[in-house]
Parts: sequence; C-alpha cells; structure tokens
Amino acid sequence: MVAFTDEMRTAEKLIREWKGKQYFFGENVLDKVGSLAEEYGDNALIVASSSNLWIRKPLARVSDSLGQHGVKHDVVLGSRPNSPLADLYRIAYHAALYRPKSIIALGGGSTIDAVKAASILASYSPSEVSRILGVSWDKACTIEPYFGTGVVTRMMRATGRDIIPIIAVQTASGSASHLTKYSNITDPAAGQKKLIVDDAIVPKKAVFDYLLTLGAPRDLTVDGALDGISHIWEVFMGATGKEYYSRVKEIAQVGIRLIVNSLRPAVESNDLKARIALGLGTDLGGYAIMIGGTSGPHLGSFSLVDILTHGRACAILNPYYTVFFADQIQDQLATIAPILRDAGLITEDPSVLSGRKLAETVAKGFLFLYRSLGVPATLEEAGASRLHLERMMLAAKDPQLRMKLLNMPVPLDPEKGDIERYMKGILEAAFTGDLSLINSMRSH
Repeated sequence: MVAFTDEMRTAEKLIREWKGKQYFFGENVLDKVGSLAEEYGDNALIVASSSNLWIRKPLARVSDSLGQHGVKHDVVLGSRPNSPLADLYRIAYHAALYRPKSIIALGGGSTIDAVKAASILASYSPSEVSRILGVSWDKACTIEPYFGTGVVTRMMRATGRDIIPIIAVQTASGSASHLTKYSNITDPAAGQKKLIVDDAIVPKKAVFDYLLTLGAPRDLTVDGALDGISHIWEVFMGATGKEYYSRVKEIAQVGIRLIVNSLRPAVESNDLKARIALGLGTDLGGYAIMIGGTSGPHLGSFSLVDILTHGRACAILNPYYTVFFADQIQDQLATIAPILRDAGLITEDPSVLSGRKLAETVAKGFLFLYRSLGVPATLEEAGASRLHLERMMLAAKDPQLRMKLLNMPVPLDPEKGDIERYMKGILEAAFTGDLSLINSMRSH
C-alpha cells in the first residue's frame, strides 16, 4: 500500500464524507462490482470503453466478479471520446433489448456519460416523453428533450419510475463522471456538445481502482488532470458570496495542489503514488461540480469538440476567464497563487500582488504549466478558427446551456448584450494570447 501524504489523507476524508458507502475507491477495489450489481438483480449489461485494448483485463475481472455473485451479463462496446450521438443510441438500443437490472459503465468519462444518457432513453417510451414534456414525436424519440437541467427528474416523478441503475467503474483520472450529475453528449455533425444536468443520473454506485490508471497514455493523463483543475477552479471562481464557499476553498487548496504536484511524475515515471494523488485530486473535482457549477471555459469547450479534447479545451480558456473575473475573485487568486508558486509555475511573490496584476500572474502560471506539458496555450495554437469563436458566442445564447452563464462570479446576460460586450474580448484574448484584449467588468 502507498503511504499517503497529509493532503492525500485529507482528500480521502473529504471524498468519504461526501459519497459514503456509494463509492469504493483506492487500490484493489475492482472486485466489488459483483456484489454491487447483485443488489439490483440477477442480470446486468456491461458497457466497456472502446478506446483502449487494456480494458480487456479489467473487463475480465468485472465479468468474473459478476459470475461469483450469480449475476448474468451481456457486454456492449462503450463510447468514443466526447460521447457522440451514434454511440449513445447504440448503447440505448442494447439496453432496451436486454432489459438489465443495472448497467455497468466500465471506462472513462465518455463511456460513463453515454451510459447515463442511454439509461434515460431505455427507461421512458417516446409516447411518455411526448405527453409529459410536451414535445413532438420526432424529438421524443431522441435525447434532445433532456438537455438542460432537471428534465429527467421531471420524467421520473411523472411516471413513478427511476432510470436503470448505473454502476460506474471509472478507469481514468479526470472527468469524475462516475460521481456526478452531468452527461455531456456530442452532435458531431453540428460540432457541438450539449449537457444533461440532473441528480437523477448520478450513478447509484461507483468504483475507481486507481491501479487501473497505471500505464495510461500520456495525453489521456494530461487531459484528465487539466479537466480536474478546470472543475475545481471554475467552481471556486463562481463561489464568491455563496454559502458553500469555505468548503469549495478547502477542496481547491487540496485538489489543485494534488493535481499540479503529481501530474509530472505521473506522466514521466508512471509513479504509483502520483497516479493515486491524481485520482484523489480529480475526484475532488467531481465533488466541486456537485457543490457548484462550471462556467465560461466549460461552455466554450462544447464548441471545440472537433479540434480539442475536453480537458485541453477547458484548460486553454480558463486563464483568460481568470483575468476577466479578477475583481470578483481576489481571495480565490490569493489561495491558488502560492500553490502555483510552490510548483515553480510563477516566480513573483503573490503576497504583494492584487487586482488584475494578481489575476494575470495566476493566468500566466497556468499557461506556463500548459506549455511545459506540450499543451497549446491559445486557441490559435490549438488549430481553432474564427468560426469557432462565432460558434462559442452562439452557444452562449442557447437556453439549454444558460446554467454556465449563471455559474460565473458575475452572471452574463445574453439579452443585455453581455456576450458581445464581454465574452467576445475574452475569446479574442484566448485566440491570440493577448491578455490586454480582456475588458474588466469593473470598467463597464
């Protein structure tokens, strides 16, 4: 067993206080899946990630565990990155045919997100959806009516039926989808991702054996770590004046330090202790987004699915939003800056900085981290075009994504012209790397 640092022990304590007996995490916990599935019935559907050959070994272990507990099962291929619609519908079709008592999502965030949405589709008929939600038949046969907040709960209450229980078996540190109420689904034809937000889709049980992340590809590890940082930082920025501020601050102090300090040894030497620290840190990211919500960077990332992974898209946008929110997040900046300095990402003494200067210093620390990992620091470097900027501004006006605007330290209102007045400058800065293009909210 790995000897934990004080921060690792604090992270473990926070996660256990949050999830209790619903979540098994750590080393050698994969064999718990059989007993968890047995609680729901004698047959299960395993949806196994399609992205990695090494999934075969954990898949065999999960299958054996189910057999030991008398749970019959079938297996269907998981999802490609970003949970495209075609994979969601294929998984939903198998779930509807097989009628499992539970669905075991074995894979990373994309497979788990697709399973959440597939469970919804396999649980409610188009006629029910049309009648309860008041949508046309063609939409009732799709996932479209569920995008937004709380729609699944509405269906559950109207029908008296829950969705098929999900047991999420995470295999990658990053999204924390195994712990959260979010399902991101992508329409590749439109180049746009949309979001289902609902407590009803939180997996009933979750398992994360951190040993599974040993040997994970470098890019997968980096992307997941950046996604974890983005979860924590966006929620922390948006927590100004909220009753949960002190809890999110604690999560940020522990989680961001764990991720920043463990990322390099994890990718350079495949260090087990660093892999576990990354798992704990990104799980805290899941805790953060269940307390508060992500904002502008995540919103923008939904329009970049054709050129960037989710973690990198969020990461690139975060420094520029950090500068934009400078006046509203001074305590958050003062909290995070020493962590970045201790990690060698900034050289200035943050204790003598304030205002926009402190925000720009933190932003530059993030950008230095990206460049040191070979990650683009601007949208232009990442291959984005001006069309992507237009797509992001258009998505910001979509009512189904409005929650991202409301999660900002100072919410933006599309109807008042805030997208053109403020977001345009942020995105121009993110495209070029020129922080001076960002208009402070204080000046308007």
